[in-house]
Amino acid sequence: MTRYADFYKRSLAEPDAFWAEQAELVDWHTPPKQICDYTNPPFAKWFVGGSMNLCHNAVDRHLKDRADQAALIAVSTETDTEKVYSFRDLHAEVQRMAATMVDLGVKKGDRVLIYMPMIAEAAFAMLACARIGAIHSVVFGGFASGSLASRIEDASPALIVSADAGSRSGKPIAYKPLLDEAIRLSKHKPPAILMVDRVLCPMELVAGRDHLWRDLRQKHLDADVPCEWVDSTHPSYTLYTSGTTGKPKGVQRDTGGYAVALAASMKHIFCANAGETYFSTSDIGWVVGHSYIVYGPLIAGMATIMYEGLPTRPDGGIWWSLVEKYKVTAMFSAPTAVRVLKKQDPALLKKYDLSSLRALYLAGEPLDEPTATWISESLGKPIIDNYWQTETGWPILTIANGVDKAPSKFGSPGVPMYGYDVKLIDENTGEELKGADQKGVVVIEGPLPPGCMQTVWRDDDRFVNTYWKSIPGKLVYSTFDWGIRDKDGYFFILGRTDDVINVAGHRLGTREIEESISAHPNISEVAVVGVADQLKGQVAMAFAIVKDAALLPDAAARLKLEGEIMKLVDKDLGAVARPSRVQFVTLLPKTRSGKLLRRAIQAVCERRDPGDLTTMEDPAALQQIKDLTA
Repeated sequence: MTRYADFYKRSLAEPDAFWAEQAELVDWHTPPKQICDYTNPPFAKWFVGGSMNLCHNAVDRHLKDRADQAALIAVSTETDTEKVYSFRDLHAEVQRMAATMVDLGVKKGDRVLIYMPMIAEAAFAMLACARIGAIHSVVFGGFASGSLASRIEDASPALIVSADAGSRSGKPIAYKPLLDEAIRLSKHKPPAILMVDRVLCPMELVAGRDHLWRDLRQKHLDADVPCEWVDSTHPSYTLYTSGTTGKPKGVQRDTGGYAVALAASMKHIFCANAGETYFSTSDIGWVVGHSYIVYGPLIAGMATIMYEGLPTRPDGGIWWSLVEKYKVTAMFSAPTAVRVLKKQDPALLKKYDLSSLRALYLAGEPLDEPTATWISESLGKPIIDNYWQTETGWPILTIANGVDKAPSKFGSPGVPMYGYDVKLIDENTGEELKGADQKGVVVIEGPLPPGCMQTVWRDDDRFVNTYWKSIPGKLVYSTFDWGIRDKDGYFFILGRTDDVINVAGHRLGTREIEESISAHPNISEVAVVGVADQLKGQVAMAFAIVKDAALLPDAAARLKLEGEIMKLVDKDLGAVARPSRVQFVTLLPKTRSGKLLRRAIQAVCERRDPGDLTTMEDPAALQQIKDLTA
């Protein structure tokens, strides 16, 4: 890997020259005057003085050479629909959406909250925001009213774009009642609402507030909305991610740095070429959907598949049929999805012509070796793991085959990517661990490279205190993940150092779930931990103390209360946060100073040694959990 080693070293030793070269991969309205301003650590400003537009780079600039090439391929096995939009079509639809937003009062710098299923209009809305300089904040369609309300309150949107319903397994899931309840719960003044009516669920519209997309689209059929040229450092979007406290953090992303980072990653990591097809199976509610369904592939001049549905419906071959039909060259999915497909008929993998596919990329949660081996042998294609976060926007660790071909090691996401000065730190001493196979916290020396978060939306102090001050005496960005590095420089991720769990690629804060459960009138205290699960990677498990034990005389009563709690979490946070079990105990394991021993609880649930328990107040508490999970 000498070529990549040199490439990587140069990115750290000569960052201005390196990133100035990468900046040539995108269009600038005004070229940047300074590549990086890091005079106020840890805040990095990239491509200062430059102006550009994300929508121009994703759509308009391709009209000259590939106007009639496929750009967005919207497939729904939920509604049995499939539509291909060329770059020309996409350009027209985005302008209609942009004109509609302007009509509803949206201006440059305003926030637009997007609460949508995986339909083409969601991509139109994101690109329209970028076109007019508005800041989009996409909320995963699986979130319930409570989670949505907290995001509305923090983002303070001028407009919310939503749909009557999503769908799962052919069953409509009404969005409008959830949205109406979220607006009622939020203290933010109700903004204008733009509704896409898929005719899946009846909707009650609020006069003067709610508007139908089909009506306004008709009004703006011939819309001509020029791109708003914005400063490179202008926020492009915020995306909320769970933290160790109940309040989600709004990760704020810039415009120029993000465009350059994505363009470079499409070339160096994903080996993408204009005119090819990219298929990411994620959701636009997550960062992968932003970077590698909408912006990254389009910036690279590729067609991108936007898929609504399950990987097993109508059968376990649906994704492979799309690879064949649209000649997909790069596919991006999650280990959980692969584990689901592993249970399907193996003949489905041989049924389709997958010769166009060059590699399958996996991320979102740790990829175990058996899963990687199975899918590699089944597909006969390279399997490339990658590790990153909502906060970074593009991979921290993977293999850059576009620079230098290198082997993957199953179980490892790979080596540090260019621009990321990745180190392992002893969390107690703050010392860097340079030897092989030493366990430490994975950190990144500042400045963070282009495309990474600028700050936490409206909360610079939280950005500094959360991410940069967790290691004593060091100003380094903490990933909050444990890792080791082998003798070849490959990293292995070992799990979180904080109280965030990863359920099928969805990051959930244990505190959020605990707060929801604690709202039940008969719960006095609760602990939630992430427990290893063969299919989902991790599942949430709750241990709760009831206020009145007399109300739980038997197993039937415990089952009833467990059901009530799960419904409560569904209502507050959405089904994605529902614990796999709620177990009832009389006390929780704590230290003598009152700190909850979550790691010990997790270890017992996973049948591991809980380690040093000398500070535990009452050993009987952990014994109860052992008995319940035996």
